[in-house]
Amino acid sequence: MGTEGIRDRYINPYTDFGFKKLFGTDMNKELLISFLNALLEGKEEIEEITYLNVEQMGDRELDRRAVFDVYCRNSQGERFLVEMQKGEQEFFKDRGLYYTTFPIREQAKRGSWDYELKGVYTIAILNFVFDNNDPACYRHDVKLVDLGSGKVFYDKLTFIYLEMPKFNKREEELESLFDKWMFVLRNLSGLLERPQALQDRVFTRLFEAAEIARFAPQDLYAYEESLKNFRDWHSVITTAEKKGKEEGRKEGLAEGMEKGMEKGQCEERIKNARNLKRLGVSPDVIAQATGLTTEEIARL
Repeated sequence: MGTEGIRDRYINPYTDFGFKKLFGTDMNKELLISFLNALLEGKEEIEEITYLNVEQMGDRELDRRAVFDVYCRNSQGERFLVEMQKGEQEFFKDRGLYYTTFPIREQAKRGSWDYELKGVYTIAILNFVFDNNDPACYRHDVKLVDLGSGKVFYDKLTFIYLEMPKFNKREEELESLFDKWMFVLRNLSGLLERPQALQDRVFTRLFEAAEIARFAPQDLYAYEESLKNFRDWHSVITTAEKKGKEEGRKEGLAEGMEKGMEKGQCEERIKNARNLKRLGVSPDVIAQATGLTTEEIARL
């Protein structure tokens, strides 16, 4: 068992194996805690989390299930869904909303219950851009808002979307812990050594966990399979995009030729109409011969 398909020093966190190894295991729990605290930027301090079952079933046997990448609960009972999304789906926002119904409904208590809920956070790390209106805005924090007042209507449901391709800060530009996490997630698989800016203790643990040479044989095999699936998926998406652009180019070329032919035919009709008009042919006859209206002929 070798590493023929692996040339990187550190794992690719966009692979299923890589993401779950860094954020979805008890061994690396401190990485997830650090990431969540950096994301919340002091709004609360998470000291402990408990991993929950990532496979959620509906209320009935025939209901559709949900499988999360990482699902955990802090000591206050708040739920965190952390998802890595490699490519855009047509209804990926709908999917995120649907997934939040599971940690909401599972809080229901049997018997007497006053409907009090703990907070639910859905955090989506996106390997694509869904908002092209602002190239500099890579983080989106979404809550239920009263459109009239502009104030938050309900603060226990939060969606955080991170558009990773938009994050282009260089190492010397990193300021906050959140910046550092964004940088390492964006660039980890391409790094040859640990950057000087990432000397915090938590990143010591991260680079140890991410170094491929440290993997046990079974983990190495699992990562190779996950990396292959990621590359296959990326190839499919890239091919589809190229094919779409090529078809669009051909359609545009055909449309342009059609418009050009129409323009040429129109110019030819006008030229013929002018010649017939100089010869004294009546407008009605010219109209029949060229397809122009008598009003158009009168303006020539």
